[in-house]
Amino acid sequence: MDKLQVLIVSKGHFYNHDSFLAMFEAMEDVETTLVEQPAAQVLLRPDHVEDYDVVLFYDMSGIPGAGLTHDRASDDGQPTEDYRRSVEALIERGKGIVLLNHAAVSWPEWPLWRAITGSSFMLKAGALDGKQVPGSGYRGGHGPHPNATFRAAPVAAHPVLEGIEGGFEVTDELYLKTADFESRVLPLMRAEYDFVVENFSPPPLAPPEEQAEWGHPPGSDLVVWAHSAAASPVVVSELGDGPAAFENPGFRLLLHNALRWTASSEARAWAAKRQG
Repeated sequence: MDKLQVLIVSKGHFYNHDSFLAMFEAMEDVETTLVEQPAAQVLLRPDHVEDYDVVLFYDMSGIPGAGLTHDRASDDGQPTEDYRRSVEALIERGKGIVLLNHAAVSWPEWPLWRAITGSSFMLKAGALDGKQVPGSGYRGGHGPHPNATFRAAPVAAHPVLEGIEGGFEVTDELYLKTADFESRVLPLMRAEYDFVVENFSPPPLAPPEEQAEWGHPPGSDLVVWAHSAAASPVVVSELGDGPAAFENPGFRLLLHNALRWTASSEARAWAAKRQG
């Protein structure tokens, strides 16, 4: 069997490179190419990205006010015209997409990126789907609270969950976000954890006054889902912050399954049906 060709896009958020790459080295049927922003924007052009079966995003880009300069975003968090066209072409061609952890909160001011992720995560309070919602909380990562330990439990029968039907325990970062997005995606795994404001830190990029008075209703426990953007099948995993996840056999199998499924003709047919 030919090896699955995976393009990994990174930068903008610290991670343990050795532990991260070891996951893919253990996948005998997967070959990866890792490229950082902004060079990734060249490889993602249509004439280059055709060499890959799946694009895995692990970058944190397009964050206004975060001091990021690697992504060539404008001051208001919009991508360059060249990158916008590349991503539009990517989903129009039905390329498989996997997003891990902080990649799901990239480009918060770019409507197309939110359409790809399907997430309701907000870096600060604002309008989402015509409603005013609070900024989202987070636990772990590089915040004041350590990553939580919890069980990730499957909620559906799906190829992405093959071999992990019983779920797995993991120590990882969690996000507190509204549940509105769930009606637009296919839920795959939920975290057995109490998603209440007391367990989370306020959004770090929100204005100081918002952080001081931050509140949030009980949030969604959905941490892995399938989605589609135009013709592309998408899997989003908010899990995947660091070595505790990278070295977890359950998470490794989840990631491997997600890569194989998003590259499959079955996944593209599923995305096409949703598009139609």
